[in-house]
Amino acid sequence: MAVNSPCLAVRSSKGINLYHGPPVYEDVPEFTKDESKACRTMVFSPDGKYFGWITDKVIKICLCSNWSVVAVIEKPKVFSLQFSPLGTFLMTWMPFIVSKDNPQGSPQMHFWKSENGENVASFTQKRQVDWEPQWSKDEKICGMLINNNVYFYENANFEKSTCKMTLGNGAKFKISPKKEPYVIACYLPGKQGQPSIAQIVQYPNFDTTQSLARKSFFQSDSVQFLWNTNGTSVLVITSSDVDVTGASYYGKQALHYLNVKGEAVNIILQEHGTIHSVEWSPKGNEFCVIFGSMPTNAKIFNTKCEPIHEFGKGYRNSIYYNPHGNILLLAGFGNLRGTMEIWDVEKKKLIAQTDAPDTTLLEWSPNGEHFVTATTAPRLRTANNYKIWHYTGTLLHKKDWNEPDALYEVLWQRFPENTFPEKPISYKAVEGIVCDKPQASKEVYRPPSQRGRVINFSLHDDDDTTKKPEPSKNASKWKKKREAKKNKRQAEGETVPPKPVDKSKQNNTVVNKGTNDASLSTEEHEKIKRIRRIQSTLKKISKLKESLSAGKKLEINQLDKIKTEGELLKELEALTS
Repeated sequence: MAVNSPCLAVRSSKGINLYHGPPVYEDVPEFTKDESKACRTMVFSPDGKYFGWITDKVIKICLCSNWSVVAVIEKPKVFSLQFSPLGTFLMTWMPFIVSKDNPQGSPQMHFWKSENGENVASFTQKRQVDWEPQWSKDEKICGMLINNNVYFYENANFEKSTCKMTLGNGAKFKISPKKEPYVIACYLPGKQGQPSIAQIVQYPNFDTTQSLARKSFFQSDSVQFLWNTNGTSVLVITSSDVDVTGASYYGKQALHYLNVKGEAVNIILQEHGTIHSVEWSPKGNEFCVIFGSMPTNAKIFNTKCEPIHEFGKGYRNSIYYNPHGNILLLAGFGNLRGTMEIWDVEKKKLIAQTDAPDTTLLEWSPNGEHFVTATTAPRLRTANNYKIWHYTGTLLHKKDWNEPDALYEVLWQRFPENTFPEKPISYKAVEGIVCDKPQASKEVYRPPSQRGRVINFSLHDDDDTTKKPEPSKNASKWKKKREAKKNKRQAEGETVPPKPVDKSKQNNTVVNKGTNDASLSTEEHEKIKRIRRIQSTLKKISKLKESLSAGKKLEINQLDKIKTEGELLKELEALTS
């Protein structure tokens, strides 16, 4: 395994396989491809030592140093996997099942030793949301949210919990990545008429009166905690399903900041709308927020919650820092066109801008120089593929999945911290490939029932541009009468008197005649267009005055439009005189 070339794990309808990253892109020969069509999920351990996946009725764990399988666990119906921070344990979750033979159900969250697949503990965890046990970075403490209580275990001794934290229904907690002394962020939902609380407590002292930092707020149905890499500061994103002010149909969100020094700040974003994405820099000294209505705004804040850079408006909703934190990628995925902006964080300078339409997944390589985008099922079931890019916006490699095959997931191989050093940023694009964009079909649409048949006619066979439509009998009759009347007057020497002009409609007559007269100059045409615009505005002003007389409240811009009536009448008189 070449350390300078992280591998890419790919899960598809054809099974699971590994591919080398740039510049090779070939299969990893040491890894035995799993061709099972029932592969549900896969995961690397955070330190990059192990790789695990679910296939058919078994769980497999392999050692990444040589890609050999070290454990096979026979456990059907497992849905989710997670490794502990140092890769010592693999945790699995499966749905809670009750049967006639077992009405009480059985424990369905299990802890396994990664090195040999030995089962070390089992718990009953009925909820799939937040089922994952949380660990300190050194694996000395482990916490599990079960039935509104958080149970803590020390030194991987799961026989008896060392302490318990009671939070209540809908509560959440997040253990900081900081080493000893351990700190935990927790959320206590407010009861009727009482505010919700987010706070930082020090393990194992969970007394709310002795919290390190505390923030209370209303209108929060759920929260999300985001710790920085240093474990000293946490961002709290609060969300409510309903905005009582009526400003937003999609509810209300707010962003708060807490740190272990006791500071608690409500971050003012100065613009109403959705908080689309929030991410800490891996350096831990700043964070980026995308917020507001489309086009959204993007800002970088320091740990004092002061904005230090604003990217301006753009169609973005996703934030991706590379592992070193020196490059920031802002993108607009989902219902947006897939534009990607790649920025130099230190210089606040745009490195490159490109598009990756229909992207459902993006992940940076551990080396910080490449990233992968993918179009995956079941989100999108057509044109599944993954692409590998250089940070200068160059497309290096693309692999397609043709229907009916489907691509489900793509993961970069993990590595221990500081494996890849941070390199200087270059603004010169590297060599890449050209991605063929799909072209619109020029063929005539045919219904499914007619496809595959020989068609003996073209689209416009029935059209005859040389023929003119024949007039109706009534039209021909009146045309003959008019011609006979005209011929009779000419024979008698009479002239046709001109029609009288209605002065009240004189302006409209000028406009209509002017637009149909090809002999008019450009200046006269512009004059007629201006007359038309003024006449249209005067009609609107007349309707606004009627509404105002009826007692209807008008907007400020509508009242301002009424005030322009006098000037418009003078201008119209000058143009038509």
